Amino acid sequence: MAGASAEDVKVVGLSLSPFVTRVRIALRLKRVEYELVEVRFLEPKSEILVKSNPVYKKIPVLLHRGKPICESAVIVQYIDEEWSDGGRSSSILPADPFDRAIARFWVVYMDDKLPALIRALRPEKEAAKVTELAGQFRQVLGQMEETFAECGKGKGFFGGDAVGYLDIALGAYLGWIRALEKDKSVKLLDSEELPRLAEWAERFLAEESVKGLMPEADEYPKLYAAAVASQ
Repeated sequence: MAGASAEDVKVVGLSLSPFVTRVRIALRLKRVEYELVEVRFLEPKSEILVKSNPVYKKIPVLLHRGKPICESAVIVQYIDEEWSDGGRSSSILPADPFDRAIARFWVVYMDDKLPALIRALRPEKEAAKVTELAGQFRQVLGQMEETFAECGKGKGFFGGDAVGYLDIALGAYLGWIRALEKDKSVKLLDSEELPRLAEWAERFLAEESVKGLMPEADEYPKLYAAAVASQ
């Protein structure tokens, strides 16, 4: 597939991580076989993680022919360029330099806001605080609803007719978004408040490149607890 085998490509990380999910979706879009190497993310961290990402010691890491590439946004761009199939393969990043810059901007915005909100909301038990955090979450998604209207240009995805860079970046968070909605009994991606984004989410999750890469919503708390316990 795309000239690479699982022996050539390894993804170091955990299936629960939205950042790892990004990389896996990109590889599937490019039809690249790979091996997922699940590792410890708490101290003491797995040796392969420390060795392949000695600066941040964070997942994910892409190992391609033994060479490490770190940071999910960087990895997705690498995948897009490395497996372009001489230009015959569809591009993940926008072709236009301005559109590409805008997409990168919004990925930085999401990664600045959403992980912190997920970390805060996941263990929260106090009803008032849950409501407050859910409101902050909807504000961020509301901004992405507006961005979708601009970047999608009336088509089905941020990338236009097909899944692209921004779709992968935001879509990888959908597993956690749905898990938090169920676990905390709150609405984050509200179809009434955010109709275009909610419809986009359904289309994204139905894509063959996405199916099966994110656990079901009710599995996240159990899988997270098990992952922490195994560290």
